[in-house]
Amino acid sequence: MENESLIRVGAFVCIFTVMAMWEATRPARKAQLSAWVRWRGNFAMVLAGALITRLLLPGALVGVALWANNANWGVFNRLSLPAWIEISVCMLLLDLVIYWQHRLFHTVPLLWRFHQMHHADSHMDTTTGLRFHPIEIALSLLIKAAVVIFLGVPALAVVIFEVALNGFAMFNHANIKLPSAVDNAISKLFITQRVHRIHHSQRIADSNSNFGFSVSWWDKLFNSYQHETSLSDDDINIGQAEIPASKQNASVIGLLLMPFRRHRR
Repeated sequence: MENESLIRVGAFVCIFTVMAMWEATRPARKAQLSAWVRWRGNFAMVLAGALITRLLLPGALVGVALWANNANWGVFNRLSLPAWIEISVCMLLLDLVIYWQHRLFHTVPLLWRFHQMHHADSHMDTTTGLRFHPIEIALSLLIKAAVVIFLGVPALAVVIFEVALNGFAMFNHANIKLPSAVDNAISKLFITQRVHRIHHSQRIADSNSNFGFSVSWWDKLFNSYQHETSLSDDDINIGQAEIPASKQNASVIGLLLMPFRRHRR
């Protein structure tokens, strides 16, 4: 699909710039480590994830979708539905898959080892939404590719979904606090920063909730939604108690090796 990379990069730069400026002017919380220390490692994971993606699927998910379409593979490639219905339904189903994938990475101990690196960030900001271990990126990519082939997801739906998923991840991890009335209104449909900070709590009972990356209705439908906790938003301890905030744990090597070191949960 022409200009797919340009669309994704352009959307990423625009959303990141807006959220980073918002954080800088009206931060919700103060970080234990400097932005320079954390951002080096977090952005290194972005680059590592992009490299893994290109190595596994040189044409990315869009290439998979185009291949499935040309081969007439997948449910929607065998149906004659209006394009807008195909795109809408496929985006909903992809988001549902991501919701259950997220729950799976919290449930299976081996998968949690890799996902824990995301939760080990001692502070939540826009870059936290981009911080995932390359192996988790690889596994997620393979899961999404299998779903794209099985469903026959249109290439346009893949582009829109990937841009939206990336954008929502930066939005709901941002270090900002919406006015209570606005937060309550938005969280009826979407995951807000306050709601997602509950998911990043060090308390397991809290972190095993609010798995949605974009919309809140999957959590509500599958009984994992937690609108608030016994702690106030300001008092929630972010990160992993067994992986304290330090330059070593935030370093590129520290992040890459984190899943292979023993941490209690």
